[in-house]
Amino acid sequence: MKITYFVHGTTTDNETHKATGWLPGVLSETGIEQAKNLPKQVQDDSFEVVFCSDLQRAIDSAQYGFGKTHKIIVDERLREANYGDLNGKTHSFKNSMENFIDTPFPGGESYKDVELRLRSFVDEMKQKYPDGHVAIVAHEGPQLALEVIANSKTWQEAIATNWRITKSWQPGWIYNI
Repeated sequence: MKITYFVHGTTTDNETHKATGWLPGVLSETGIEQAKNLPKQVQDDSFEVVFCSDLQRAIDSAQYGFGKTHKIIVDERLREANYGDLNGKTHSFKNSMENFIDTPFPGGESYKDVELRLRSFVDEMKQKYPDGHVAIVAHEGPQLALEVIANSKTWQEAIATNWRITKSWQPGWIYNI
């Protein structure tokens, strides 16, 4: 199975250096334009279906980008990590993301919890689309979990090679499961 992974567009929280977590989030004007332009930047849009997180910023990004051309299915397993007490707070805690691999965020979940959700999602997709191509529009935590699942990285490696650190965004990441 082939997965093309897209991150949601820029939010007003991103622009003010906040970590939205499980809050809905609102796409900024920049984020809306990013989502609308995404289909023009994608090399391969042969996916059968687009899945997205149930958080509003991912739903809006999926709708703006692919709503006219693809079926969109919302799945809560694709949610961002639950930062618990840190949802909506300044994102400075992300400088020590490795502290939350096994240990949950205060009042939230760990990155290994996110991995369990993603493994459940991937296992289901392998059954439904064994030779297919699906797209995902979601968040940082689920993408890092997919790096662990699909690319056999450790969580430490996934965090250390996170494209967000190097600012090396691209219009879709390909994962073969």
